[in-house]
Amino acid sequence: MPFTVTVEPSGRTFTATEHETLLAAAIRQGIGLPYGCKDGACGSCKCRLLAGHVTHGPHQSKALSAEEEAAGLILTCCATPHSDIVLESRQVSAAGAFPIKKLPVRVLSLERAAPDVMIVRLQLPANDTFPYHAGQYVEFLLRDGARRAYSMANAPHLRGDVPTLELHIRHMPGGKFTDHVFGTMKEREILRIEGPFGSFYLREGSDKPIILLASGTGFAPIKAILQHMQHQGITRPTWLYWGGRRPHDLYQDAWVRELAATMPQLTYVPVVSDALPEDGWSGRTGFVHQAVLADHPDLSGFEVYACGAPIVVDSARRDYQAAGLPEDAFYADAFTSEADKAG
Repeated sequence: MPFTVTVEPSGRTFTATEHETLLAAAIRQGIGLPYGCKDGACGSCKCRLLAGHVTHGPHQSKALSAEEEAAGLILTCCATPHSDIVLESRQVSAAGAFPIKKLPVRVLSLERAAPDVMIVRLQLPANDTFPYHAGQYVEFLLRDGARRAYSMANAPHLRGDVPTLELHIRHMPGGKFTDHVFGTMKEREILRIEGPFGSFYLREGSDKPIILLASGTGFAPIKAILQHMQHQGITRPTWLYWGGRRPHDLYQDAWVRELAATMPQLTYVPVVSDALPEDGWSGRTGFVHQAVLADHPDLSGFEVYACGAPIVVDSARRDYQAAGLPEDAFYADAFTSEADKAG
């Protein structure tokens, strides 16, 4: 018998069996719970269990500590139910989530944007609209059953006459998929994807000022969100902090500067942590999430959208809440690699 799962305060309900995780059941039924890696490594799906009993599968302690579990927090990506469940999740999306599809795609172009960043454009089937929210991601379905997740870097309205998805892929040496992208992938190659996934997209019902925090290729979904904001005429005050180790890691710096010239509400702050003398860098230095605090020591009135390496996202979540940011005003997508998931 399936169990009933109720999500408060929205009151939305869905069913789950004892053999599937709460998150998998929610996705299957179009319920937009927050999540990221789906592997117990990032903590993005953390919710409070208000009633009922669950069992956790394998997960990392940095995603859910023993103390947090004892305090009633769970990871929906790892938790299976043993009774009817009541969860508290203030980020649950409204009804009508976009359907998740499996699609063939063709590699349209490959562009080396930095020594270790490839911009891959994928052509969608001509007869498929593939709706998604700016900020969401797709998963490549590899032949051995493995999956690799990458965010769309173009807003839905910019897919073009030839429907195209833009992805920003960082090379992870020895990586099963990225070695192929940087070594043997060719234009016109056919791949399979599934999506859209993720709860990282702009909440448009708010009028709070926005801080967008990106590290490395975590810029990809942020780019899509900025394009969407411009298209929708959203004029909330917005700051983009983009961090990299070296200036070349800010691989579309010129694009951002051009965009900022057309969006007076957007302030762009690039930050480099390991600049060398030959880089000629004269901008901000240090850790990108700390640059936000230097400029905005009180974050109580903001919303933050953070994307990039888990250490950046985790540090931002901790330090921004200490600076007054409400827990439910922090939206994140940690770019969790296979090495991160292995823990």
